[in-house]
Amino acid sequence: MVIELRDVSYAWPDGTPVLDGLTASIGPGRTGLVAPNGAGKTTLLRLLTGELTPTRGSVVVDGVLGHLPQDLTADAARTVADVLGVAPVLAAIAAVEGGDTDPAHLDTIGTDWDVEERARAQLDRLGLGDVALDRRLDTLSGGQVVTIGLAGQLLRRPDVLLLDEPTNNLDGDARARLYAVVEGWSGTLLVVSHDRELLERVDRIAELDHGALRVLTGPFSAYEAVVAAEQEAAERDVRGAEQALKREKRDRQEARERAERRAGSAARKAPDAGIPRILAGARQRRAQESTGRADGTHAGRVDDARARLDRAEAGLREDQVVIVDLPETRVPAGRTVVAAVGVRVRDLFGDGLDLELRGPERLALTGPNGSGKTTLLRVLAGLHQPDAGTVRRAAGGVAYLSQRLDTLDPARSVADCLADAAPDRPEAERRTVLARFLFRGERADLPVGALSGGERLRATLAVVLAARPAPQLLLLDEPTNNLDLGSVGQLESALAGYQGAIVVVSHDPRFLTALAPDRWLELSR
Repeated sequence: MVIELRDVSYAWPDGTPVLDGLTASIGPGRTGLVAPNGAGKTTLLRLLTGELTPTRGSVVVDGVLGHLPQDLTADAARTVADVLGVAPVLAAIAAVEGGDTDPAHLDTIGTDWDVEERARAQLDRLGLGDVALDRRLDTLSGGQVVTIGLAGQLLRRPDVLLLDEPTNNLDGDARARLYAVVEGWSGTLLVVSHDRELLERVDRIAELDHGALRVLTGPFSAYEAVVAAEQEAAERDVRGAEQALKREKRDRQEARERAERRAGSAARKAPDAGIPRILAGARQRRAQESTGRADGTHAGRVDDARARLDRAEAGLREDQVVIVDLPETRVPAGRTVVAAVGVRVRDLFGDGLDLELRGPERLALTGPNGSGKTTLLRVLAGLHQPDAGTVRRAAGGVAYLSQRLDTLDPARSVADCLADAAPDRPEAERRTVLARFLFRGERADLPVGALSGGERLRATLAVVLAARPAPQLLLLDEPTNNLDLGSVGQLESALAGYQGAIVVVSHDPRFLTALAPDRWLELSR
């Protein structure tokens, strides 16, 4: 039950390196994998599953492998049985019970005659005992789909389990059940997550940074303490190196000025001393050579001090912040942005839901998985027609960011997507906007499909917020999914510059506190 990585390298088809010479071993126990978005966490998991092949090196996983990906909700046409991995066996059992004696059915079933009972027991353990096995994923909430995916992996009884952002979309009860699974895990577990509570339940933290994997014993809080101490020491080193560089520059300048004063004094005294011109010239040349050697010595010291400063700065962790000003999104305080009256969809929202947003209000939409939060956002965006009731929107425009962040064309670059959304903005202005969202230089020309979850969120925000006309209502569905903690801060910074109305669905209490909603609306099943 061990994961072995030996000199593993991987690059995208365009040659962009993701991992370079990674060697590491992960043994039994619970390991949390952390790194900034774009550092290669999900890529590493896909290499472990065999979905990707390293360009160099080898990957060895000892034992049965299970993997819960972060994009499980993308295939909406599948059924619960498909996700659980039991659909072929259930079909074979139904065929045999119907009188079909084809030996292939028996081969498919093997010893799994009780697979339906085991599947239902696993779903019940995770709080979804009432969900039918033939139900389609597009009738379930994102949190329910993630939980079903976890149940499917547990049914396989893996020795090694990989979880990629498993708390995405989960409500409080579902998170508690996931935490219980993690706490009770006895094999090898590798989990990528931005959920602090989940990372407090692991035995060690593995940090992926610049192609190397550093493992620190203890939960996330212990890792944070180590990183904070290292950052403090690095900042002291930078301050010391800056002072040393200033001192060496000052000493060099003072030495130059002393040499110039001596040379000037000697030149003035030479005629009075009766020294022949040839001898005076020789003395002057020797003095210049001596001055040049001394200056070269000081220059070397300055270069050494500058190199020390460069090394010290390299030890600092760079906290990139999104700072934007979006005046075109401003909404007057009295304007009705959206008004819903008597809205019902299927059996959701009881006898009908009434909702009105005025001006730059911020509304937090909460409730358990399956209560209709995503459905309500889609109704407000005009992407889903209610079975009853009406929705009236202001003329300012609505932007909807789904859980899957599928607004942008994955084949086009970030710069191209913004040009499509705001063609009347000059290119230089568009590049400035993207730079403020941390897409500088060649990063703006990357295809959307090559971006990490956090980068894709920043790209989507840049495009929808800088579009013309600018949206006056922003609908966000679990925007912190797949984001590392630094990227969550970048999201908060970007939304601080948005001056329109916001409706946000999130199970992240820290993010909601930072967003500071004006109102809260809790839905129930």
